[in-house]
Amino acid sequence: MAEMEETTVPFKNLTSREYPGHKKKVHSVAWNCTGTKLASGSVDQTARVWHIEPHGHGKVKDIELKGHTDSVDQLCWDPKHADLIATASGDKTVRLWDARSGKCAQLAELSGENINITYKPDGTHIAVGNRDDELTILDVRKFKPIHKRKFNYEVNEIAWSTTSEIFFLTTGNGTVEVLAYPSLRPVDTLMAHTAGCYCIAIDPLGRYFAVGSADSLVSLWDISEMLCVRTFTKLESPVRTISFNNTGEYLASASEDLFIDISNVQTGRTVHQIPCRAAMNSVEWNPKSNLLAYAGDDKNKYQTDEGVFRIFGFKNSA
Repeated sequence: MAEMEETTVPFKNLTSREYPGHKKKVHSVAWNCTGTKLASGSVDQTARVWHIEPHGHGKVKDIELKGHTDSVDQLCWDPKHADLIATASGDKTVRLWDARSGKCAQLAELSGENINITYKPDGTHIAVGNRDDELTILDVRKFKPIHKRKFNYEVNEIAWSTTSEIFFLTTGNGTVEVLAYPSLRPVDTLMAHTAGCYCIAIDPLGRYFAVGSADSLVSLWDISEMLCVRTFTKLESPVRTISFNNTGEYLASASEDLFIDISNVQTGRTVHQIPCRAAMNSVEWNPKSNLLAYAGDDKNKYQTDEGVFRIFGFKNSA
C-alpha cells in the first residue's frame, strides 16, 4: 500500500546499488522487455547481462558477452523476446546475442564505427547509426541490411515512434528530423534547440517524445501535433541521456552535472535528484517498475575507470 507521502515524494526513501564487473567505463545500460535482466555495454569491448531481482537482494548473476574487438557503445533488447540483445560496436559489427547462453547468434559487418542502435517496436528491424552519419536498417530474421542512407548532417540518436510509422533522428544542427517509415521519406524538420540535439526518448504511452540538447535543456514534444509542450531546465551541462519511466509519468535526464534529474512529465517539476560522481553516459528506466539504471565516467581513487553501473529505486534497508 502506498502511503500518502509517496504521492508527493515518490523517491524519497530509495537508494542505489552498485554493480561492478567491467574493466573500463560503461557506455550503455538497457533493460529487457520483462524488466528482469539488464545489459551493460563497455569500453572494455564486452557486454554483460545481469539478472536483477526486483528487491535487489541475493547474489547477482551475470553473463559476459565476448567477441567485439572495440568499444560496445550502445545496446538494445528485442522488444518481443526477453533473451535476445543486439550490440553496436566501433569494430563495425552489430551482433545479436542469446542472453541465456552468452553466445553470439548473428553478426552483421557494416561500413563504419557503430554508435547507435535501436529496435523497431515489433522486433522485426534494427536501426544502426555510425560515426559517418550513415543509417543502416537490418532485417532481424536474415540479419542483413535492407536500407542504407547517408546524411549530410551530424546524426546523434535515432528512435522509432511506438506505432513504428515515424522514425526520428536528432542532429548536430539542433533539429529533430522526422521521417516516414518504412520509406524514410522526410516529413518534417523540427527546430528543437539552439545547439545540437544529442538524445531522444519515446514516452511508452506514445503521447510524447523528449529531446536532450547541448544547450542543457530537455524539450517535451506532443507526437500527434509535433509541437513542443514543455522544457525542463534543471541541468546546466549538455544533456547526454534521457528516459521515460514505464507509466510515462517521470522523465530522467543526465549530463556532466553531478546529479540525475527526475521530473514530473506533466508539471515539468523536479521530484527527485540522484547524486552521482561523474558525467553520465546512459540512464534507463525499467519497463515494469521504478528502477533506474545509470552509468557514467566514474573513476576510482587511482583515477582509472571503475567500470560500474548503478540502479536506483531499491528500498533503503536502514
